[in-house]
Amino acid sequence: MTSSAAAVPRREFSISNEYNYNRASPMRWIVSHVMRHAGVLLLALGSAVVASFLYAWVSRLGGRAVDTISLGGEAPEALLRIVLTICVAVVVRTVFDLVSGWMKEVLGARLQRDVREELEISLLGKSQTFHNRQRTGDIMARSTDDVRQLGMMITPGIALIYDSVLFIIFPIAVIGTIHLQLLVVPLVYITVFLIALSRFNRKLSPVSGAMQMNFGRMNSTLNESITGIELVKSAAREAFELHKFLRTAAAHRRYFMEQGRIQATYWPMLYLGIALSLMFGHGLWLVTQDLITIGDLVAFMSLAYLLGFPTFISIFSFTLVQMGMAGAKRILDIINQDTELDENRSGYRGLLRGHVIFDRVTYSYDAVPTLKDVSFEVSPGECIAIVGQTGSGKSTLTKMVNRIFDCDSGAVVVDGVDVRDWNLESLRSQISMIEQDIFLYSRTLRENIGFGLGGDRLDDERIQQAARAAQAHEFIMGFQDGYDTVIGERGVTLSGGQRQRIAIARALLTNPRILIIDDSTSAVDSATEDEIQRAINNVMKDRTTFLITHRIAQIRKADKILVLTRGRVVDLGSHDELLARCDLYRRIFIRTETSANAMAGS
Repeated sequence: MTSSAAAVPRREFSISNEYNYNRASPMRWIVSHVMRHAGVLLLALGSAVVASFLYAWVSRLGGRAVDTISLGGEAPEALLRIVLTICVAVVVRTVFDLVSGWMKEVLGARLQRDVREELEISLLGKSQTFHNRQRTGDIMARSTDDVRQLGMMITPGIALIYDSVLFIIFPIAVIGTIHLQLLVVPLVYITVFLIALSRFNRKLSPVSGAMQMNFGRMNSTLNESITGIELVKSAAREAFELHKFLRTAAAHRRYFMEQGRIQATYWPMLYLGIALSLMFGHGLWLVTQDLITIGDLVAFMSLAYLLGFPTFISIFSFTLVQMGMAGAKRILDIINQDTELDENRSGYRGLLRGHVIFDRVTYSYDAVPTLKDVSFEVSPGECIAIVGQTGSGKSTLTKMVNRIFDCDSGAVVVDGVDVRDWNLESLRSQISMIEQDIFLYSRTLRENIGFGLGGDRLDDERIQQAARAAQAHEFIMGFQDGYDTVIGERGVTLSGGQRQRIAIARALLTNPRILIIDDSTSAVDSATEDEIQRAINNVMKDRTTFLITHRIAQIRKADKILVLTRGRVVDLGSHDELLARCDLYRRIFIRTETSANAMAGS
């Protein structure tokens, strides 16, 4: 499905039959969202028109009732007809009021749902580089508070503004049917009201935007404090974190008070009081001139008081609109940001064999060279160990294989096809990574192991088979709930070795053709390391493996060893070959072996 939308930015993920919104500006974007539900919108608007007309018409009938009483004679019968008509009008008005309110709520709820879906798809489609540059708390603020403000902008915000417009149009129209001279004061008041409202919005808009931005910063500060609570407590920095949060909270309070100051100087309320006095005086004068009746005056003042609704409600509704527009701009800023990679939906799809070639690959991160002219080849089923000092580019190199990053020049070729020509989903689904910083979800162990298969395809037998191969089944069954044990966020309730074995089981279950292991046994005891080594040996069988490690036992088993320094390839060969000819490798080997012996002795 489509609408008149601006070009969709590049992304790594999309869904079929996605509705394309017009993202040229926040206003056009909101309108395209609302028009997606045109039927609900028309029903809401049409019902509001009928209800608003009946509000004005009942006021006019009230004036006729007053005149009927003053006439005498057949007054009781005529008065009864008017009363019955008013009763019917009130019932019908109530029904249309309920329909209008219900449809507006439906529209606001659907808008929030659609925006959340669009934002989630957009975030999933952004590159790793994009997410590395974002503050998680700010993203969460945009996904929650900004979306909520957007929904409130539609209803009750814009819904009340629409009702306010109707409460100006119909009373003015009915007043004109009483006597044209009665329009003078109302029209002057409406002109003054609109000018004052425009000035109010101009003052409020920048404050609303700044308030939303500061809310994102405050949310980010709180998120960082909670996420890093272990570091905060170990360093006894609670007071510092509290002070940092209170600074952003104080700024939010200042913006809120500034918003209150602007609202306090909302002059149309004063103008309305003056206008009502003038309207009453003008109406009395027309009565004395026999131009209108007492009933007409009653109807006129009743209609005039209807003009109080847009005056009273505008300060609230336009504040919601300004907050919603600020939120829409922040959400659209995220959605419209282009990413470095594209999913290449029409790209090459095929079963991987695991033949990888780096051909003069150069890559820079934020204009800082990370890899320079890197070239080597790995045959299917081979294991290549990548060694080098911290910051030499080891992890960046492996992330070129599954196209987390794209090289600036040169090419990474998998099975004879440049990774940029592969369909991204097809390529990544056949490559698994076991990273040093293992991420686990706050879900059951079964769901974490079966994550790569998707929630609808969890197979208990396959999950347990993978867990056994990863040396994880025994400790899992030691938990009271076994595979149904819910672990804490990021797996904090598991030890480092347990998390690594769960990650290995997860990698085994997807049966990858290329496996990337990033220093996966760097923080475990020797007994646990032995179990993990057996698991790694299982997962590496018949797979092309990129191994980043300082463990001598693992390095020696590799078919090839690539030595990196400052993003350049120093040497490539077997363990014995590199010991004989590579000074850097010898230094790394001696230092690592000495460290291992020291740990063993302790």
